[in-house]
Parts: sequence; C-alpha cells; structure tokens
Amino acid sequence: MGAAILTDLLTEIVIPVAAVVGIGFALMQWLLVSRVKLSPERQGPLAGSKNKNGCSDYLIEEEEGLTDHNVVVKCAEIQSAIYEGATSFLFTEYQYVGIFMVAFAILVFLFLGSVEGFSTKSQPCTYSKDKYCKPALANAVFSTVSFLLGAITSLVSGFLGMKIATYANARTTLEARWGVGKAFITAFRSGAVMGFLLAANGLLVLYIAINLFKLYYGDDWEGLFEAITGYGLGGSSMALFGRVGGGIYTKAADVGADLVGKVERNIPEDDPRNPAVIADNVGDNVGDIAGMGSDLFGSYAESSCAALVVASISSFGINHDLTAMCYPLLISSMGIIVCLITTLFATDFFEIKAVKEIEPALKKQLIISTFLMTVGIAIISWIALPSSFTIFNFGTQKQVTNWQLFFCVGVGLWAGLIIGFVTEYYTSNAYSPVQDVADSCRTGAATNVIFGLALGYKSVIIPIFAIAVSIFVSFSLAAMYGIAVAALGMLSTIATGLAIDAYGPISDNAGGIAEMAGMSHRIRERTDALDAAGNTTAAIGKGFAIGSAALVSLALFGAFVSRAALSTVDVLTPKVFIGLIVGAMLPYWFSAMTMKSVGSAALKMVEEVRRQFNTIPGLMEGTAKPDYATCVKISTDASIREMIPPGALVMLTPLIVGTFFGVETLSGVLAGALVSGVQVAISASNTGGAWDNAKKYIEAGASEHARTLGPKGSDAHKAAVIGDTIGDPLKDTSGPSLNILIKLMAVESLVFAPFFAAHGGILFRIF
Repeated sequence: MGAAILTDLLTEIVIPVAAVVGIGFALMQWLLVSRVKLSPERQGPLAGSKNKNGCSDYLIEEEEGLTDHNVVVKCAEIQSAIYEGATSFLFTEYQYVGIFMVAFAILVFLFLGSVEGFSTKSQPCTYSKDKYCKPALANAVFSTVSFLLGAITSLVSGFLGMKIATYANARTTLEARWGVGKAFITAFRSGAVMGFLLAANGLLVLYIAINLFKLYYGDDWEGLFEAITGYGLGGSSMALFGRVGGGIYTKAADVGADLVGKVERNIPEDDPRNPAVIADNVGDNVGDIAGMGSDLFGSYAESSCAALVVASISSFGINHDLTAMCYPLLISSMGIIVCLITTLFATDFFEIKAVKEIEPALKKQLIISTFLMTVGIAIISWIALPSSFTIFNFGTQKQVTNWQLFFCVGVGLWAGLIIGFVTEYYTSNAYSPVQDVADSCRTGAATNVIFGLALGYKSVIIPIFAIAVSIFVSFSLAAMYGIAVAALGMLSTIATGLAIDAYGPISDNAGGIAEMAGMSHRIRERTDALDAAGNTTAAIGKGFAIGSAALVSLALFGAFVSRAALSTVDVLTPKVFIGLIVGAMLPYWFSAMTMKSVGSAALKMVEEVRRQFNTIPGLMEGTAKPDYATCVKISTDASIREMIPPGALVMLTPLIVGTFFGVETLSGVLAGALVSGVQVAISASNTGGAWDNAKKYIEAGASEHARTLGPKGSDAHKAAVIGDTIGDPLKDTSGPSLNILIKLMAVESLVFAPFFAAHGGILFRIF
C-alpha cells in the first residue's frame, strides 16, 4: 500500500502551527489597519509628495479640504453609531439564539442517548460488527459537546467579522482622501483579518476537539468522528439564524431607505437626511458580514466533518493512520498558507493606481489562490497519503490511489473558480447581461423585472454543469469521500474568499460614511468605485457558498444513507418519492417566509421614514436631524421576530420526517431539497446582484450608453431602483440562506441518524 511520507508527529505539529500562523497574520493586518487613526491629525503622506496614486497630496488637500477637523470628527461619530447599532443587534440576536442553542443541545443528548436506552455498555460497531465501540450514551454526550463547540465558534466568527468591519469602515473613508489605492488596501486588509481569523479558528477548534475526544475514545475512531459531526451541526444552525436574522435586518432598512429616499424624495443614497440610513449601514455589517462569516464557517465545518466520518470507516480509520485521516485538515492548513501568500499580492506586491484596476485586482486573488492551491493539494496528496488505500463505498471498500484524491480536491477547487467567474459575468456591469438589464429600464420597472428574472434563471446553467461534473468525477474516483474532499477543495481558499467578500460591505459602509460626513464628490466617486467592485465580488462569494453547499450536502447525504443502513435510495418506492417531492418544495416555502418577512419589515420602515419626512420640520432642508434610533429599532425587532419561523422550518423538518416517516422518506426529502435548493439559490442571488449593478451602472454614467439612461432621478434610474429593491431580499436574504437550508438538513439528519434508524418511521409502523 505504501506508507505516507509525512509522519504522525509532523502532522500533529503542522496543523496547529498553520492555524496559529493564520491567526498571527490576521492580527498583523489588524495592526496595519489600526495605524489609520480616527482623529483630526493628518494621516496621509507628507504634503507636496507624490503618493502611490500619482496625485500631489498638496493639490488634493487644497481642492478637497482634507485637513478639515469637522469631517474627521463626523466620520468617527458615524462609525460609532454604526458599531453601536450592530453590536446591540448581535447581542439581542445571540440572547435568543443562545436559548435555542441550549434547548437543541438537550434535544441532541436525549435523542442520541435514547438509541440504546441510555445504556453505558459497549456495543458492536455499526460498520465492523466483530468489534466493540463506545456506548450510545457516550456518542450523545460528545455529540452534544461538539454541537455546542461548533455553535459557539460560529457565533464568535460572526461577531469578530462585524467588529472588524465596523472598525475599518470609517478608516477606509478617510484613506480615500489620499487616493483609491490606499482606501482599497485598508478595506482589503480588514477583510483579510476576518478571512484568516475564521479559517484558522475553525481549523484550530476542530483539531483541538478531535484530540480531546481521542482521550476518551482511544482506538474507537468510528465513534469519535461520528460524535465530531455535531461540530458541523452547531456551526450551520447558528449560521442559519445569523443569515436569516441579519438578512431581514439589512434588507428592511435598505428597501425602506431606497424607496422613500431615492424614488419619492429624490435624494442621494446614504444621504444623512434619510432616517433609515444608519440602520441600512448597520445592516451591511450584521447581514453581509456576521451572517456570511457564520455561513462559510458552517460550510467549512460540515465539509471537514463529512470527509472525516467517511475516512473513519475506510482504511485510514480501520488502520488508525493518523496522517491520512487528517488529510482534510492538512488541505485546510495548506489553504491558510496559500491564502497568506495570495493576500500579499493585493496588499504589498502590486499597487492600485486607478479605479479600473480594482476589480481585476480582486479577480487576480481568486486566480492566484486557485493556481497556488492546486500545487499545494498535489504536495499534500503526495506526502500525507499512502500510494493506495481503500475508501468506504456503501458497504464495500473501493481501492483508491493518492493521485485520484488529488483530482477530487482539484476538481472541486476549479469548479469553484468557474462558478465564481460565471457569477461575475452575470452580475458585473462590465458585461452585456447586466447592461441589457439596465437598458430594459428605458421602458419602466416591469421590463427591468422581466429581464432580471430571465438573467437569474439563465445564470444557473453553467454552475450546475460545473457542480455535476465535479460530482461525477469525484464520486467515480473516490466515492462519497471524493465528493466531501471536492467540497473542501472549493472551500480550501476560504480565507481569500472571505477577504474578498468582506471587502464589499466595508467599502459600501465607507461610501455611506463619506456621504453622511459631507465629504467631496471626488471622494464619494472613489468609495463608489470600491463598492461597485465589492458588489460583484460579494456575488462571487455567494456563488462559492452555494456551490460548496451542494457538494457538502451530497457528501453528508451519502454519510447519512450509510449510517442509516440504507443499501439504496429507490425513488420509485412511494416512501422515497413523497419525500422527494416535499423536499423539492421546502426551498420555496422557506423563500416565501424570508421574503414576506423582509416585505413586512420594509413596510413598517417605509411608513416610519415617510412619517419623519412629513412631520419633522426642516428635515429635507438639512436644518433638522432625523430620528435614526426608531428605524434601527424597527429593523432589530422585525428581524428577531421573523427569523424564528424559517429557522424552525429547517431545524424541525428532519426531526419530524425522520421520527414519524423514517429514514427512507427523509432520504427523499434531503435529495429533493438539495436538487431544487441549489437552483433557486443561484438564480435568486444572481438576479438580485444583476439588478443592483444595473442601478449602479446607470448612476455611474461611465459609458455613453449609461449616460443615455441617466442621470440619477431619471425615469430609467427610478425603474432600476425598483428592480434593486425587489432584488434585495433575493440576493441578501433568501438566496444565501438557502445554501444553509440544504446543508443544515443533511448534517442534522446525519447526527440524528442512529435514532432514526433505531426508532424512526412511527407512522408507517402503526398503519
């Protein structure tokens, strides 16, 4: 079989060291960002010198009054208001989520403990009946602990992301005074802090948990890694509430601010006279940052857990080959190092000197990280795996070689890049699809909506083929383990992906602060350019999240089918087919709930913004201040209240179906939700992204065609704003939350599989 080159001792050193390096690099980026002071003292280069962007600072200062004490103080005040609003919301959300976390942890313990009647006796192993494994009660205890670990790590990931984003937004605005290059580096470095902290923390906590659990489980690796699946369940369950709650918050404020401010009152975006403007900027942080951080952490945790579960019942686990067993963790470790090198290309090796260089710089991050990671995967596959080994394949052991696993991870990695670029093509206003949507605004909002929906449906085609090819190749080469590591390959560059993703909301906030602080039009143009590039990269990030969720869900589905002792899932049997058709309906039910929630909250927001404009004397003239706090409260109350029903739908469906209808029907539900959820998620995200960038295309007026549709306030622009507001809940609430739905139901089913296999299908047994 040929032993691995990397020793077990080196493996145990390499993984935590890579995680610590990632955390250290994140802290270093934080220190560099913190050098930009939120104080009136001058922070730019010496007057009269040429800065990186080829402009004389002395001339800029004369033209824009950069040393104005009031502007800097105003930026600091706005940043403080956004930070306080975001912190207040997250603490309120986490109180409710904390109650759920404890309640669900008790449920995990009771369900899994009751499999063998809370027995403390050893039992025959599930896959090796001639061996004895730890009791079911131990699985219940350790699954509960790993669930709580995953949940807490997910919440911490979201909170740290929000903290970093609110720390960096005003600093990005102030750096824009010295040129677009400096503002870009500040925003990107801040995104990198979040990316590396999340990737490194996720890896480190999982590695520590495995080693602590090993003290009890010893050689029972099957039981150990079954208990570890709770880590993925905890991560994704918190991500669901973060994504849904944050998404409702941000879009309620955004829709309210846009409809009344832009369409009715004809005032600019982020105008300080708009009462919903602070709530809108808070929403960028709690939805696009905190929610997204928890979401991608959940994907990472689940793909790692899926791979580890399958590996534990393959030759890696049977022979207690630690290095090969840790192959998924070694890929993540290599990913951190690769992303570290990639980040330096954006912040240190190359300089952004003009607005048109921003988007290519972000795209280069994806390309460089993918090329470097391909080499990294080849190295890890060569040194960490035996030359040949066996992988569990639904009751049999499949012979696999190390180069076949390299292809599995590689196909996932490159499929992610393809999905990213297709998403960019359909959502960036540099290409014809979005320009066609913008052009359709000539004849009003209706044609804009028709073109946008068509674009979203069409944008599903290539990503689905990319996912299908990666599934076929990886399953053919290494069965379900191949699909699990393909998902891990797609997420291996998560630190860079998150840095690019977090960069968008930070730039968006920076533009809002520039507008509210009354900074010059030239500075607002720079922040708008940063934001437009960030909008496209955010769509790319969502594409990655949805693509990886499809692969993760399928891998978890395979692990569930094996654990539930199903030899095949036959769609022609009534039990499976009814599950399939109900599962395919769930994404629509879930989307309806989340969109209605945004609509209800936006309705209240619109009414409040109108009330303030109508009743506060001098508000439109700028002589009176709006009541920002009431709008923040409307968004907070609505999101906390409205996030519970969609969350309950996702969390309770596997429990109800598995308990009352059994594992066959549940397998149908999981397959149906996966197949329809991926399509709906991609089309919703891309439709919303296209409408948003069609609006920005008209507003920027950068081409002759765009100028014929503008300026701001024209009929075509108003039609584009209506399209953008329709797309807001699609791209930032329903779409991104759907990928959590499909993977969360799968991991929950896997964790509860022992209970469902032993006691499930109550109704079918009765009748």
